[in-house]
Amino acid sequence: MRPLTEEETKTMFEKLSKYIGENIKLLVDRPDGTYCFRLHNDRVYYMSEKILKLATNISRDKLISVGTCFGKFTKTKKFRLHITALDFLAPYAKGFGVAAKTTQECRRVDPMSIVVFHQADVGEFIRSEDTLT
Repeated sequence: MRPLTEEETKTMFEKLSKYIGENIKLLVDRPDGTYCFRLHNDRVYYMSEKILKLATNISRDKLISVGTCFGKFTKTKKFRLHITALDFLAPYAKGFGVAAKTTQECRRVDPMSIVVFHQADVGEFIRSEDTLT
């Protein structure tokens, strides 16, 4: 487990800023302590500094995960968010989705058109479990 490099931090924060904007600093400086991001096996974990200090007592090859997995870096060094990050991003999100149409197009579309593609929904599988094929 190691701190993220400058390039990895930049890539991850660019992805997070698409969803929560300037609220990224609220993830690190929280009222209940200071939190940090660490990389282990190409996955980014979010944890308190207390947990980080405890995890240093475990060797890297024995450590499976620590904290909450926020996402992973692909082989091409792109960052992909995991659904486990949703609980931490949702309070700061402006709307957790990607626009399918521009603002001008949204004003003129019919009511059944797709306007936003949702990125993740924790309860979707549970709510529609019987209708999934």
